Amino acid sequence: MKIGVYGGTFNPIHLGHMEAARFAVEYFGLEKLYLIPAGIPPHKQLGPDAPSPEQRMEMARLAAEDIGPAVHVSDVELRRKGRSYTLDTLRELKKHHPEDQLYLLMGTDMFLSFQNWREPEELAKLCTLCAFGRSEADTEELFAIQREHLSKTFGAECVTLTLPHITDISSTQLRDRLRRGEGREFLAPAVYGYILRKGLYSVPEDLKNLSLSSLRCAALSMLKHTRIPHVLGTEETAAALALRWGADETAARRAALLHDCTKKFDREQHEAVCRLYDVKMDRDERETEKLLHAITGAAVARNVFGVSREEESAIRWHTTGRADMSLLEKIIYLADYIEPTRDFCDLRELRKLAFEDLDRAMLLGLDMAVEDLREKGAPVHSNSVCARDYLKGKLT
Repeated sequence: MKIGVYGGTFNPIHLGHMEAARFAVEYFGLEKLYLIPAGIPPHKQLGPDAPSPEQRMEMARLAAEDIGPAVHVSDVELRRKGRSYTLDTLRELKKHHPEDQLYLLMGTDMFLSFQNWREPEELAKLCTLCAFGRSEADTEELFAIQREHLSKTFGAECVTLTLPHITDISSTQLRDRLRRGEGREFLAPAVYGYILRKGLYSVPEDLKNLSLSSLRCAALSMLKHTRIPHVLGTEETAAALALRWGADETAARRAALLHDCTKKFDREQHEAVCRLYDVKMDRDERETEKLLHAITGAAVARNVFGVSREEESAIRWHTTGRADMSLLEKIIYLADYIEPTRDFCDLRELRKLAFEDLDRAMLLGLDMAVEDLREKGAPVHSNSVCARDYLKGKLT
């Protein structure tokens, strides 16, 4: 197996790192690539206001999901005490992968200073050195000299590559831009959203007054990667329904973006949110974990992101519905149900009806949801039955 190893402080991880990792996977045919945030980097000091190792780890995880399935984030250097020497990391990886070929990825500066690393001769025995340069004109002459030197001195196997289209920014430059309210274009959206939510790098943003684009990034940073297409699909469907039925498009987008913001929480996290914001749940909601994210998501949307009461209510009722729903509540309920990635049943009729008769679409959607739950032997919340019966009475 070919395994890539890409370490760094990742403070923060940016598109340049991601492009290099993606290119390495394809170029070398790597079956696995480890992104490894340094715990205590040996070659630089992190400032007192730097993100914690765990926060750098989470940013790397969000970036890894965006790069591809071959990329994994390892906490090997965070678990190890003391400074994070690459030699120790490779020794540990080699124990777990004794028959596999390790490819150590690095930038130009690190490659050109490799002879100053800890025990470079031992390092060279454990891996193939792979260095990335930004352009052949800038680096190839230096690369050629260094390849020959490392080969003769340490017996190193070296591969050097030029990436002319790589995003040209350092993490130091990016941190400075972020403090000035700039630089988000150099980050994966979910990474930028995480920076916003955690208040990293003194980014001058107020979570309760985010622009729609910034809110989208914050929402994406809270999701499992596999749920992102659903949430973005729900946003676009909600916007289309809002335009069709005369609702506030921005409100529809905001509610749609946040409707699943606590979906990946476990029960303990849901209960913590309820205690924090004094949220009450009925017995059915307490016993059915699938319903909890609507309740806690609404609370987080209101208290953390400052959504309106109308938007909060649309998130609150997007799973069960309720009697006499508002226009925005209906839009979010249906958008969640019919967005383009949904394929759990035949939704053609419901998708068509949603743009022709909103109440009849709601009734059909509720009928389908109730029937599906009963077929699965799952509990049906009384609010769903009340919502359905209310619409039946209204439409007869």
